[in-house]
Amino acid sequence: MRPPLHPAAVLYPGAKPFPALAACEHFAGSEKTIRKALQLQVELAVDGQPVFDVTADCEDGAPAGHEAEHAAMIADLLLDPANRYGRLGARIHDVTHAHWRDDLQVIVGRAGKQVAYVVLPKVSSADDALTQIAALDEIRARQGIAREIPVHVLIETPGALHEVWQIAALPHVESIDFGLMDFVSAHHGAIPGSAMRSPGQFSHPLIARAKCNIAAAALGNGVVPAHNVTTEFNDPDVAREDARRAKNEFGFLRMWSIHPRQIQPIIEAMQPDFAEVAEASSILLAAQNAEWGPISWEGKLHDRASYRYYWELLRRAHATGATLPAEARHGFFHPAAH
Repeated sequence: MRPPLHPAAVLYPGAKPFPALAACEHFAGSEKTIRKALQLQVELAVDGQPVFDVTADCEDGAPAGHEAEHAAMIADLLLDPANRYGRLGARIHDVTHAHWRDDLQVIVGRAGKQVAYVVLPKVSSADDALTQIAALDEIRARQGIAREIPVHVLIETPGALHEVWQIAALPHVESIDFGLMDFVSAHHGAIPGSAMRSPGQFSHPLIARAKCNIAAAALGNGVVPAHNVTTEFNDPDVAREDARRAKNEFGFLRMWSIHPRQIQPIIEAMQPDFAEVAEASSILLAAQNAEWGPISWEGKLHDRASYRYYWELLRRAHATGATLPAEARHGFFHPAAH
């Protein structure tokens, strides 16, 4: 009797699987805060898996004139045992900054096998993003790095928003992120400062339009839409409510954190409802028993179209550390299940 077929092997024949990213991306700039975040990654892990990513920041984290030392520090941390799960990425300088190529050379040249992803900020067009992606691939080739290094692209300008569908379709892109504050600033005072925070960020028409377009372009190209930061970090409930609205009203599946106390509220808000998780588990286990043919479940027909929906939901639940029924956890996420 052959072993049960895993959904990942059945539901996406010949297609690129949707990225399985954590629901929270925590930004840290200094060595102290990056190390603190990596330790928190270990403390919050569920079943030995991290529930949030850490992004080491060259753009805003590097002191002026010390960009090379800062990039070297990030490369060292990527190689450090503290990076236990390999879920440490790096944001480099933007394409107009004199040091962006050096950022890539230092980080990818020294730690290209360890860096989880590279974040590209403040692109103005698809060509800007492609310029940096081509440089990344050139360094990979010179260093003999065979693995694909995922790219996350920040949409922070009107030009980038105009070309967001082209950007989302570029090679190696796995996430499209919204940079709210720079986006507001780029509108020359036409958007009020109140739109940089809640509730204005969800109600101002130009901001709501940008969020809708980013989420649609990302999801339409099979990449993850990531929501902007919450600037209020003294009250964790503000980040929780922002994450809830970002997910439920705009379709975002990931959100930035800028303070450790925001991480858990964001993860909790991004988790699927437990009743949906239980239903997805039951349907997928029944489908697996039926060798992924159509089934009848509680009087309704299910086939591979609905199986894909429930599998994505279950993957999101697992990535956020949500409680899964034991049979589903063992059947789909245990290493022996793949």
